This record gives sequence, C-alpha cells and structure tokens, in this order.
Amino acid sequence: MTAELVRGQNHLLPQTRVEIRISAGSPVTPGATLGGEDGRVSDPGRIAHPGAPQLPGLEVPGQAAAEHRLAVDLDALPPDVERVHVLLALPAGVPGPRSFGAIAPPSVAVTGLDGTAIARFVITGLDSESAVTAVELYRRGETWKIRAVGQGYAGGLAAMLADQGLPEAQQLAADIERAVAEGLARAVAPAPPPATGQPTGPGARRPQQAAEERQAQAGPVDYRHPRRAAAAGAAGASGASSGGPGTPGASGAPRAPASAAAPPPPGVGAGTGAGPRPGAPAGAAGAAAGGVPPQPGRSASGPAEPVAGDAPGWSMEERLYNQVWGMFEDLARTVAAYRSAVDFADSRMDRELDQLLADPRARMGSIADSARAEVLARHSTLVDRAREVLDRDLGQLVAEAGVVEPALPPAFASWASPVWHEYEVPEDAPMALRLGDLHLPEHTELRVPLLVRLPLERGLWVDSGTSSLGPGALEGDPERGFPDSAERRALALDTAVAHASRLLSVHPAGEFNVHFIDPGGTATTALTPLLHSGVLAEPPPKGAAGVTDTLTRLTQRIDLVQMALRSGAADALPPDLDPAQQLLVVNDFPHGFDDRAINQLRYLADEGPSVGVHLLVVADREDAKGYGPLLDPFWRGMLRLTPTPDDHLADPWIGHAWTYEPARAPMGSRVLEQVLAQVAAARRALRR
Repeated sequence: MTAELVRGQNHLLPQTRVEIRISAGSPVTPGATLGGEDGRVSDPGRIAHPGAPQLPGLEVPGQAAAEHRLAVDLDALPPDVERVHVLLALPAGVPGPRSFGAIAPPSVAVTGLDGTAIARFVITGLDSESAVTAVELYRRGETWKIRAVGQGYAGGLAAMLADQGLPEAQQLAADIERAVAEGLARAVAPAPPPATGQPTGPGARRPQQAAEERQAQAGPVDYRHPRRAAAAGAAGASGASSGGPGTPGASGAPRAPASAAAPPPPGVGAGTGAGPRPGAPAGAAGAAAGGVPPQPGRSASGPAEPVAGDAPGWSMEERLYNQVWGMFEDLARTVAAYRSAVDFADSRMDRELDQLLADPRARMGSIADSARAEVLARHSTLVDRAREVLDRDLGQLVAEAGVVEPALPPAFASWASPVWHEYEVPEDAPMALRLGDLHLPEHTELRVPLLVRLPLERGLWVDSGTSSLGPGALEGDPERGFPDSAERRALALDTAVAHASRLLSVHPAGEFNVHFIDPGGTATTALTPLLHSGVLAEPPPKGAAGVTDTLTRLTQRIDLVQMALRSGAADALPPDLDPAQQLLVVNDFPHGFDDRAINQLRYLADEGPSVGVHLLVVADREDAKGYGPLLDPFWRGMLRLTPTPDDHLADPWIGHAWTYEPARAPMGSRVLEQVLAQVAAARRALRR
C-alpha cells in the first residue's frame, strides 16, 4: 500500500535501490545533494544536476522536463553520506512559469525497481517559490527513511543551494541553469496535443493544454505501446496505455526492468499525437459527443496489421502527423525498456559476482567456477529475453513504417518518395514539415521522420562545423573518413537549399518567399536549382552592403507588422508590404557581419517568427567564437541541424541521443529542379 505523506511525515524504505519519480505541470530542473549527518553539503561535487547527472549511488536526468525519474542506490553511496535531498527548480532564462504557484502542485513518488509504489508526496501550498526541497532520504541506524519536506525558496535555485551549505551557490546555480538551457535547446519539441472540441485542419494552431489540467500522478511506467504490449500475452492483459508526449527534454534515468507490467505513465493527456492510438472513440458521433477527433477502429485482441492514418485527427494529414509522433514515442520507450533491462541484468551480475568474491571460500575451485557460470547464465538469459522483446516490438514498428512512409504527403515525405513525381503546388499550407530522419543504434534502418510544426516557431541552424560521429558520417561510407571543412560547408549549404526548397514547395504560390545573404558569394553553385527555375530572380548581393540592405528591409517589416498588430490596425499596413511569410537564409555567418548587423540578426531571430519572418543560418559556431557569450542565446534559440549524420538531438520522453540525418534529394536526382520549376510557374501565373 502506498503511503501518502504530508509535510514533515516520514516513512520507512523497505529496500535500498529505489526510483524517485517526479511529475509537475511544467518543466522543472531536477537535482539531489549528498549531505552529512547535519544535512550540510560542503562540496559542489556532491550535487547531482543536469550538468553533472551522476554521483556514486545516484543519477538524475540530464535536462529539464515535466516528468523525471531519479535512480538511487543507497548501498552505493559514499560511507559518510547520511542524507540525500531531492531538489526541484523552475528553469531560469527560458520561457515558462516563474513560480510554482502558477502550475499544478508537483508530486514526488518513491518506487521500487519493479514499479511498486512505496510513498508519495504532493507538494501543495507553494506560491512565489521557484525552487523547492521536495523530499529527504536519511539514515536511521541500519535503515533508511524518507521524509516529506516541501521547503520552498522564493530566491530560486541559488537560495536553495546556499541553504544546503554549498559554497559559491550563485555561480553553481548559474552553471546548472546554463546546462539546463543548453539541454532544452537540443531537445526536439513534442507534438502538441489536439484541442478538445474544435477542428484542427492544416495549419491550424492548437492551444497548449492548461497546466492545472495536468494530473500530478506518479506510478510505474510501461514503456511499451499498448499494441506492442498486447503481443506479450499476460503482460498485455493489464490494458496499459502509453502516455502522450511529455515536455521537451523528458529524461530517462535508470528505469524499472522491461518485464514489469505497469499502469499508464503519469500526466497522460488524452488524444495526443503519440498517445493511446487505439483508445479514442471512432466516427463522427464520438467526435460530436466528446470532441475527440475520429479515427479508424482497431481490434483489442492483439496487434493488428498496420494501417496508414491509424491515429486521432480530423484529416488524413493530421492522422499521419500524429501517427509519426506515435511511432517516435513507441521507438523511444521500447528502446528505453530494453536498455533498462540490460542495465538491470548488468548490475545484478556485478552484485552477484561481488558477493562471490567477498567470500574467500568461493573464490577458487570447481564450486566457484560453477557459481560464476550460473551468474553469467542468468545474465545471458535476462539479456536474451530483453532482446527478444525488443526485436518483436521493432518488427511491428518496421511494418508500420513500411505502410506509413508511402502514404505521407509531400510536406512529410522524403525527397526519394514517389509522391514528388505527382507534385502539384498546394492550395493550403501544411501543418508540419519534414526536416530529416531520426534513428537509434538498436536498429539503424528504422527511420522516423523528424516533423516540425508550421509556421516555424524557432530558427533553423545548419551546423557546418565538425560532426560528433567522426569517420563514416559522410554518406555512411567509413572509407571516406572525416569530411574536410570545405566539403562539410558545401554539404551544409546544399542542406539549407533543400530545406528552403521544401518550404517553398509546400506553401501555396505567393505565400512564402525566400531571401539569401551570401556576403562571400560562395553559394552561387548551391543556389543553381533556385536560380534556374526562376524562384530566385538573381544571385544574392555580395559584401557587407547586401547584408545591411536585406537585414534592414526585414527588420523594418517586423517593426511595421508588430506596431500594426499592437494597435489593432492591421489594415493600415503599407500597400506594398508583402503579406507572405519570409525566410532569410544566411550563408557562412558571421562573415560579412558587423556588430550592428549581428544585433539585427538576433532581433530577427527573436521577434521574426511571431510575424512570419523566419531564419535559416548556415554557420560553424567556431567561426563566431570571437563574440564570446554574446551569441550564446542566439545559438540556443535555434534548432540545430547538421549536413551529415549526427547524434545531437534528444527526444522529449526519455532523452535518448538520436542520430539525425538531413533531408536532401538523392544523388543524381532532378526532383528538386522539377518541383521548383512548378513552384516558379505557379508564382508567374499568380502575378499575371
């Protein structure tokens, strides 16, 4: 039975290896400190936080999220540790609530590794506090207990760390907040939930779910999608549902073994893009009664044949979008369960071998050899069983991808898809855009499209610097080794042109325009498809003058539209103002930029998306290091993409490092030229 704690109450921990599960109504920064008998922490090296997530016996998630799982092995803590404090703080310097009083009360649950709940504490009564010491694990003789603390700090993370006795608390808090901001910048934003009771056609914006509607629940998480879990026999009979997408950066500290049957995860939102796809009512009657979008019916008896569009949505486009996000989450959770099971098998094997070595009588001889063989056999059995479950789930996802990929519309499809051979300029803007593919090392051939919502809410940065994957990253050919600087810059520019071409092709004629800044004149070859088709009338101007002219025109446009909207006089805009969305592509940044131009570009990146002016930058961050921290917010605010495969993106549920591959036309294909020719023809016809 779960103990429901109130402030000051304590409860005995029946085991020393536990998980601490946190659920909040908004992304929070997790942390934990290792203290002595008086609870004071004198060494900054004894705090686990997103910038340094691991300590002996303790691991916290590596980024801010609305849900967290902290792994604690009390037996593995340093001998002088008597107290472990679990800390929560709202991220500073990023959009979001500034106090816990503005969100649903966070909850903390302590569970065993099998998901069995031990104690739970809902932290109520918070108001202006932006940091809180949630719970404390403390030693009493030979046992450990948990105490509900709930001590809030209006002074934020720095005040909480100072109260823990940490020296230089201000600097440490700043370092933690910097690590959190960088983690949020690299996380792929989750699919937004559909609004209840209103249609959401292509391009429609969905309001964010109110924070107070999120349930601050805690419970064991079954990482498998219900369709995958159903194939496991008895495990599927529990009717567990996979949760909807979390907030950016949900992390995965060590989790319960995959074999544990479990109820749904905390904070599940109904009808989300990656939520329980078979569960919502089907048909128009269900939509009218409950506001749930119609979806195809499914059999509850077990895994059915995959069907394209098997997800909630008012249109096939929305169903496919939600289905892709569902596959993304399924793959993340399936691999998380496998990795968790392997970690459990490894730790169990290490513990059993340590116990054998601790007994001098069991170190040598045939009895010792037999005991070690039994330990290794148990480990192999656990790993093989986990791999069998993983292979089964991956097989179902591969089958689903096989039917979904050919059904994707142009905005979601790869450049190699046959759908581009039947391309026609659309009449409506799509709801999302494909920027590339994502995959995990457990199955590199299973690719999930990376879809981002339109209109773009943040700028895109194609990084022309060095890839973290090293040799073989270029076109998957290990014989080619590292691409040199010139080759990588050329690939980055080709990737940017492909993204710009896709944005042009998926919008109606005249509703999306592209501008280029190329001070060094190095982009002429890459721009050939745009120039030959007539989408670009002439090459971009060279030198600093071209930079200044383009930036001035776009920043003035932003100012005019913002003033008109704030004053409620949108009809008073100048008649020559282009109402179309604008994309500025900057090549080889910061070459050709002076201080004023850099400030204009930062302004465009911050204010442009709200009024339809978007940014796509091709740059190597090392080239801009002379500006120091001035450009750090600029880089963090952009979605970083790469011209070669790179494992820099994280999913919003578990926090896996996903390998991203850019969306470029196949080598030798003329699909880009053919599509742009139709776009140019439609634009010319519109001007007649």
